[in-house]
Amino acid sequence: MTLSHYLSHRRYYEVALWAALLGFNMSANAWVSTLDAQRVGLEVAWWAPLTWEFSSMLFTAALLPLMLAFDRRFPLEPPLLRRHLPLHLLFTLPYSLIHVAGMYWARRAFYAWMGDDYLWPNWWAEFGYEYLKDCRGYFSLIALIYLYRFLLLRWQGQAAFVAEGTEESVQQPASDRFLVKKLGREFLVRVEDIDWLEAAGNYVNLHVGTRIYPLRETMGSIESRLEGRGFARVHRSAIVNLDRVREIVPFDSGDGEARLTTDQRIPVSRRYRKALREQLAS
Repeated sequence: MTLSHYLSHRRYYEVALWAALLGFNMSANAWVSTLDAQRVGLEVAWWAPLTWEFSSMLFTAALLPLMLAFDRRFPLEPPLLRRHLPLHLLFTLPYSLIHVAGMYWARRAFYAWMGDDYLWPNWWAEFGYEYLKDCRGYFSLIALIYLYRFLLLRWQGQAAFVAEGTEESVQQPASDRFLVKKLGREFLVRVEDIDWLEAAGNYVNLHVGTRIYPLRETMGSIESRLEGRGFARVHRSAIVNLDRVREIVPFDSGDGEARLTTDQRIPVSRRYRKALREQLAS
């Protein structure tokens, strides 16, 4: 599998990876619960452990977007780790409350459908036990997310502006090259070789031919750095190299689409369409 193929289908692969991970964890836990019940001589319906673990997996999956959104807002990265780690610890409380309440009522509903009853004699005592498990599970998932991001960055390579001169010159206009670090190697990419730039969370992805390099910058910051270099903002999440624009296709909604010489299609919002036309005409 090539990097460009993976990145073009990234969301599908990520969903499949999450489904495989959660599905495996559910099956393993259900099997362990069944063995534990047999070991102590407790009679448990065959479907009960599956119900327990499926309900837990279901609400873990439902909470993943919320977890990812919270992590994007408060990333656990070295400069911010001491400030954001306590926030993540506090976040595990509402996270666990939603997870536990959801799976509890899902179990009650399924048990009732099977003609049985599911009750916790002391709900808050059970919640305390489940919270400890959820807290451990939350940080395990966060660790897996950061490991995945690290491996993906190693595969992609990471770009940085080449500083001009001494450290005092960092605030000056950007160099016309990016320094790309990939799998222990360093090489240069010229700004003019970039086809377009795409916002991706805390990064901006530089599209250079079939390659994609993540740059740790905001769109606003990189837009100002590239001012006067033949680039134009066309969408809140996209900047294009004007030399790569083959045509602009307008839509009835007022938005449009920039079709590049590389056959890529970039959304153009109505907010930027007029300015893009003027820049292309100048």
